Amino acid sequence: MGRSSDTGKISVFSARRIDRRRFIIIAGGITAAAALGPRLAWAKRAAQLGAAPTMLQPWTLPADPPGNPLDTGSALVGAAVLAPSEWNTQPWRFEVENTSVRMLRDPARLLPRTDPDSRGLMLSLGGALENLLIAARAYGLRPTVEYFPRAGANGVVAEVIWASGDVRRDRALFAAIPHRHTNRREYDGRGIFPEQRAQLVAQVPEGLSLHWKDDRDGIRAVARLARDAAHDQARDEKTAAEQFAWMRFDGDARRRGDGVPIENLELGTATSWMAKRYFDPRSWFSRFGPDHAAREAHDGLRSAGALVLLCAPKRDQAQWLMGGQAWERFALQATTLGLALQPVSAPIELERYRAPLLRAFDAAGEEPLMLVRLGRAKSTATTTRRSVSLVATFRTS
Repeated sequence: MGRSSDTGKISVFSARRIDRRRFIIIAGGITAAAALGPRLAWAKRAAQLGAAPTMLQPWTLPADPPGNPLDTGSALVGAAVLAPSEWNTQPWRFEVENTSVRMLRDPARLLPRTDPDSRGLMLSLGGALENLLIAARAYGLRPTVEYFPRAGANGVVAEVIWASGDVRRDRALFAAIPHRHTNRREYDGRGIFPEQRAQLVAQVPEGLSLHWKDDRDGIRAVARLARDAAHDQARDEKTAAEQFAWMRFDGDARRRGDGVPIENLELGTATSWMAKRYFDPRSWFSRFGPDHAAREAHDGLRSAGALVLLCAPKRDQAQWLMGGQAWERFALQATTLGLALQPVSAPIELERYRAPLLRAFDAAGEEPLMLVRLGRAKSTATTTRRSVSLVATFRTS
């Protein structure tokens, strides 16, 4: 595809020249030697060196533009990794070279049972890409994006090249990046103000559509649909095993930097205490899992102030990627408005539920991308992220 012109502190790399031919990349005390001359300077994976837990919590970003291309690329990747992904798999890698960043899919972090057509994967990558672009604009850069360069060779999904000298834009959305997170609590049922709705809808570009539902009967009908989809998905033993692998217990999330801590699932005291048995498909107690998943999906949607369905005109990976960009802008705008939100995936991931879902939103014939509940609720903890040092490599010439 052709080019489309678009146009704090995080654990990021900083480069310090030792002599004319060698530099060392420093990330949270973990160092990696760079290669000589134009060769690749790959940062050693901090995980292989026993990364400290603090390296896996990159939740603040530099407020001002970094001073050199290497630090700039690191900060942009730092914004990208704060994007949402299903089960917090973080299915991305980045290659930084001078004034460009390439984003690649990470095949080791796919969800082949939960997300069989990789729709959720592309939405996640789109969210990471949008965070990167928002950060670039906030730093006064002019980013240009090429989608699927060289026909996606080597898993490259997008390449961003930036130039300096632009005015600083998107600063409110940029400030929201570290604060955006999925809220799985029950919401209080209050509706969304019309002016808030208008600001949210404005984040969705032409070519995509956003369908809105805030009548109580309509919300209850979608909640029943989501209940049935969640139940059916949880009954599949292989899907349940795949999702269980991304649940994190006893501090594993902080050590590993990915997955969803069991306390973030808002299960209640008794269920949380039994969670390892409750959701492990090898356990006798797992027979209760589908009913619990169904109840959580149903009650969560019923408590929403509104439901939205983001759709594309056709089934296409590029549409999914750009849909992820639109979704992230929507989520960041909701964050600035103090709204809670949570994607609800099962009715889209199970093909037999897509048509009923589209009918419920009067969107028949469109390609469903994201079902989201919106509302107001007490804040919840953020999920962990892998630091830049674990997901990015750097090259100088």
